[in-house]
Amino acid sequence: MTTEQPVRTRQTDAANDRIDRATWKLCWVVVLGAFATGLDSSIVNIGLDSITTELHSTLSTTQWIVSGYLLALAVSLPAAGWLGRRYGSGPVWLTALGFFTAASLACAVASTPEGLITARIAQGLAGGVLIPTGQTILGAAVGPRRLGRVMGVLGIAASAAPAIGPLVGGLILHSLPWPWLFAINVPIGIVGIMLGRKMLPCSRPSDPGPMHWTGLASISAGLALVVLATSRWGDAGRLDPATVAIAACAAAALATFVVATRRTAHPLLNLSLYRLPAFRAGSIAAACSGALVFGSGVVHALYFQLGHGQNPLHAGMSLIGVAAATAITAPAAGRWIDRHGPAPAALVGGCLAVATTLPLAITPLDLPTPVVQLVLVAYGASVSLVAIPAGVTAYAAVPSTNLADAITQVNILQRIGGSLGGAVCAVLIASHTADLPTGFRLAFGALVVGAVGSLLAALLIASATRPGAIVEP
Repeated sequence: MTTEQPVRTRQTDAANDRIDRATWKLCWVVVLGAFATGLDSSIVNIGLDSITTELHSTLSTTQWIVSGYLLALAVSLPAAGWLGRRYGSGPVWLTALGFFTAASLACAVASTPEGLITARIAQGLAGGVLIPTGQTILGAAVGPRRLGRVMGVLGIAASAAPAIGPLVGGLILHSLPWPWLFAINVPIGIVGIMLGRKMLPCSRPSDPGPMHWTGLASISAGLALVVLATSRWGDAGRLDPATVAIAACAAAALATFVVATRRTAHPLLNLSLYRLPAFRAGSIAAACSGALVFGSGVVHALYFQLGHGQNPLHAGMSLIGVAAATAITAPAAGRWIDRHGPAPAALVGGCLAVATTLPLAITPLDLPTPVVQLVLVAYGASVSLVAIPAGVTAYAAVPSTNLADAITQVNILQRIGGSLGGAVCAVLIASHTADLPTGFRLAFGALVVGAVGSLLAALLIASATRPGAIVEP
């Protein structure tokens, strides 16, 4: 009994540890920036045909409006932690949001495909810094015992914004020209900057040492090549020699980063964090959740368009239930985590993810829409319970001085997992266009594998953390 008393005391403290109004306001400011970048990752997809026609271009060129953005996100992401330590997370966040807003305006006024692609790359570079820097600001503001609640609110933007992107894009194109797909970010960004200047804390820059340029170049190149290889694989539906060569170059670049990091006194990322069992468990869970979430985004959209014959707008409307369930569950999941620790939520989320992906993998393609919607709403609830405990576990495991580093690394793993998950699901469907029922069963089967991976990662979280509490490092 005596050994359990500190756990109960810490659990009670966490449950009663209220977050003040100023911190909640700060949280919603950061959510605003995350929402803009999340929305931008998917809103443009539905407008590619219109953009191609009006700019007198080809789809092979304009698809770089999407690919260039994703590649740029991967390139700038590794530098986020170092920039935050060097200049302060608040100024870096404001600068990134300002850059993102200006790039959005440049996209809206672009008159050539080349100009639009360039502006989109600028957007991606800013977005890759904006997301982890915002998480760092919130983590530093609340501490490890209150991470669940703020990450739960942030999860509304991170999970729901990409899901509603196609719907928002369809509604815009229904009555407005394509530049409004980008112009919508401008007022959001301006409001975020104005609020951020008033509410962001005055974080003190530290001395992270000189930029490790070899490490930055190798990991940025490696991540960009991972995204490029998986995108090509998903689009082609097969592994051609060029895609294999790109994947090999990605592996070589990432291996170079690991070797270079071990040999420098000022590494870009502190890889020794993986020696911490809780950080390692949370990181694995983050990679699994990224694969599951991004893979399901591909499968669900195509399921309604190809399997049920819906146009993109109606398909986007059919996905509202998933997005709403994720957004509603996220804050509740955060509160649960702060009260009882991340393990229970992660275990329930993993079980629910398996239970909601398996039925669509073993049933006919022409299930009644209400049945499908019911399953997908339950799946949307599982997304928050899978994704949020992963980040909280990893971030709470490290000292506060390593928080920015930890957040950057977890975001990298989520992006790698997401790229692989989306590519695998796209390939399984694309390679069975003549037999769509089989293709979708295989794709949903891949989601089941991802859900099982999340459940196994939840078991790792349970073994790496003490039951009932998030223990401060």
